[in-house]
Parts: sequence; structure tokens; C-alpha cells
Amino acid sequence: RLAKNEGASRVHYYICDCSDKTEVYKVAEQVKREVGDVSILVNNAGIVTGKKFMDAPDSLIEKTMEVNTMAHFWTYKAFLPAMIANNHGHLVSIASSAGLIGVNGLADYCASKFAAVGFAESVGLELLATGKDGIKTTIVCPYFINTGMFDGCQTKWPRLLPILNAENVAKKIIHAVLTEQVYLLLPRSMYVIAALKNILPMKQGLMLGQYLGAFNLMDTFRGRSKKQD
Repeated sequence: RLAKNEGASRVHYYICDCSDKTEVYKVAEQVKREVGDVSILVNNAGIVTGKKFMDAPDSLIEKTMEVNTMAHFWTYKAFLPAMIANNHGHLVSIASSAGLIGVNGLADYCASKFAAVGFAESVGLELLATGKDGIKTTIVCPYFINTGMFDGCQTKWPRLLPILNAENVAKKIIHAVLTEQVYLLLPRSMYVIAALKNILPMKQGLMLGQYLGAFNLMDTFRGRSKKQD
């Protein structure tokens, strides 16, 4: 309905477990067969356990890495060859501010998002180094978004680090793609916070993190309810 209201005459959708490499490749072949080559790839799937590292079951840690990180490998493998052949395309990775700064209570999630950022950066450099400058990369690192994924979490300084509105974030991502922006950090204060993290000595960096609430961010985490799922 939304696509029709926006003027799209036809929309294709497919169901795929992105953590399953075999299924990703299978569905990718179906997409290419029925629709054609993909010119814009958006890796948006993500999960969070919401548990401290020692409390998180191995199975949930593995699933977090499979969905938040390894799925990017498989979708790139599936769709990037056609982009390289045409020297045209756009790779969009929805990572997280937790892929730039560690957060107490999000060890597995942060690890998966740090990896997603590093992977996207590295592949982007590989493409540039081989002359495939027609393929663009956009890495999105937002703070918490009101999708239900981080329900219960409270921000200590809502004016500085507000819980983001999903629709507004989507619009900013579209604008970033259209303007070929490589990095999009949301809210804009994250640019300053990320820079300070890399500039300040460790002791002062920890003090800044504590002041901003990074030590207690997950204390009231509930996550998305089953009803919402």
C-alpha cells in the first residue's frame, strides 16, 4: 500500500533467513532471475540479546553475529559481482553508534556492529583501489531508534542523545544515499562524541562515557515484546 501511494507500480518481496548463507544465495538467485540485478543493497536486519556477556547463551551470541555481521558477507557475495561488472551500485550498511563506541551490557551487539562497520569500510576501500568508483558505500550509525528493539532503555541526556524516530531516520538515510554520503551518524552529536572517544585519553574517555550514561544505558532494557514480533 505504501509503495502504491508513492507511485510504485509493482513491488517484489521475498522471505529469507539472512543468517543462513545457503538461503541467502538461493533467494538472491531468485531475485536476480525474477527482478534483475540489484543496484542498491540495504543491510538492515539486526537483533540484540540485551544481556551482559557472561549471561548471554552461546546460541544467542552466535545468532547475533550471524544476523548483524555475517549476513552482510553473504548479501555482498550475492549481489556485488553484478555491481562490479557494471561499475554501478550502492551498498548501504545499517550499523549502530554501538559500532563506534563500546556500551556496558552490549558486548556481543557492539562486537557485531564494530565488525559490520569495519567490513563495509574495507570493502569500500577494495572497490576504490580496483577502480570501481561507480559503486558507493554508505555506513549508517544511529543511536537508539523507536522500533521497539531497545524498548525500556532510557537516554540520560535526551536533548543531546534523543531516542530517534524511525521515519525521520529513514528519510535521512535516503538523503545520504542520494548525496553519496559515506558515513551517517545520528543524531549529529554522535560525530562529536565519536571524535572525542578517539582523541581523549582513556581515563577521560571513560569519564565522558559515564557522564553520557553509557554505563547504565541497558539497566532498564526490556526489548521488543513477542506481541510486537
